[in-house]
Amino acid sequence: MTPTVTVGLDGSPESLAAVDWAAREALRRSATLRLVHAGDQQPYGYVPFAGEAVPPPDADRSASMLREVRASVTSRHPGLRVIADRVAGQPAAALLAAAGEAELLVLGSRGPGRAAGALLGSVALAVVARAERPVVLVRAGTDAADEHLSAPVGPATAGPYRDVVLGLDQHDPDDAVLRFAFDAASLRDAALRVVHGLKPADGLRPWREKFPDVETTEQVVIGTPGSHLADVSHDASLVVVGRKSRPSPVGPHIGPVTHAVLHHAAAPVAVVPHG
Repeated sequence: MTPTVTVGLDGSPESLAAVDWAAREALRRSATLRLVHAGDQQPYGYVPFAGEAVPPPDADRSASMLREVRASVTSRHPGLRVIADRVAGQPAAALLAAAGEAELLVLGSRGPGRAAGALLGSVALAVVARAERPVVLVRAGTDAADEHLSAPVGPATAGPYRDVVLGLDQHDPDDAVLRFAFDAASLRDAALRVVHGLKPADGLRPWREKFPDVETTEQVVIGTPGSHLADVSHDASLVVVGRKSRPSPVGPHIGPVTHAVLHHAAAPVAVVPHG
């Protein structure tokens, strides 16, 4: 069965950046790209990738937006299979259901530099806190060039990928998080930089053996892990962090490190749930 990368689309600049990133990720994974507009909310006013104007407000803007964006993505990535759906229900619940059918869910975020608590929005935070599949948050303004180092030959040639950065919780390392990070680095032919505390990361050895093609380095940090990961995100193609999916007495939550990274990272952030 062909895997699916699903992306939430509402017409906002951040969701269009998420679509662009998700299309590249679907190609890397030989997956189908699924565009989803969730709930009954009206889409933002937007200019599609092709630069054409949106229909007037009295038209079915959701269907038109999905159709326009699908056509644009297909024209820019001819080898990519793209499907588009409008799903009913409250946005968070609809996106969670869509995530359950996908290998990966991609959502837009407003990016760093704004007031704390306003960067992701209630829908994205609810989805990240409850999803049973990895969720990637992509900030507005992200484009393909941001994933690469400078082109070695000319502007038409992409340079190598920047590092994939893994924030490793040495107190509770999990195979799902490690597998996702090593796989992401392998798909990009990128190095994996593992950021952790002073304790040696002994759990990396079997994963290095499983992924001999991935050059792995370790960066030892002292202090607040979230701030260090936000700093190194400026030189990363992707930041990977984990989220415990065990029940909590206060309800679903994402943890302080993941929360800090989501609010302040410059690169896309993958949040991987684990038991």
